[in-house]
Amino acid sequence: MNNNLSDILQESIELELSISRLYTLFHDMYPDDEDLWWQLAIEERNHAALLRYEKSNRQNGCEMAEGLLANDLEAITAANNKVVQLTERFKSASPPREEAFSTALDIENSIGEAHYQAFMDSSEAHSVADELFRQLNQDDKDHARRIEAYMESHTHTMEEFI
Repeated sequence: MNNNLSDILQESIELELSISRLYTLFHDMYPDDEDLWWQLAIEERNHAALLRYEKSNRQNGCEMAEGLLANDLEAITAANNKVVQLTERFKSASPPREEAFSTALDIENSIGEAHYQAFMDSSEAHSVADELFRQLNQDDKDHARRIEAYMESHTHTMEEFI
């Protein structure tokens, strides 16, 4: 396996797990929104598990789903570091509920998550692996839109968060 691709896969797995930990923290902090945060945390762990599966397949000589990952290791690492720092900061001092939502939206629109979503939204399957990956992950699509819809239905207005 190409070392760079291996590094990108590993960092992408770490990013998904870091996001899951942050959403789990939000789940614990905001009982009124716990169902949303729990579902998102589970889905991020599922993303990590699917990426681990891709990594294992790749190491065994199988083709990886084309276009699955962002190819900028530095950007993925920076996004992961940001999520880890936010989690540590929020453990020390709970952010206002609005900040939790805006933080999640920022994360979901970050390089790793946005690229992942673009892959999931693509109708083009280049291989059986692409289609299998999409099928396995079909319910986990588009966290940013789900967070925005939740905010609109469970808070005053989106403008408060932006």
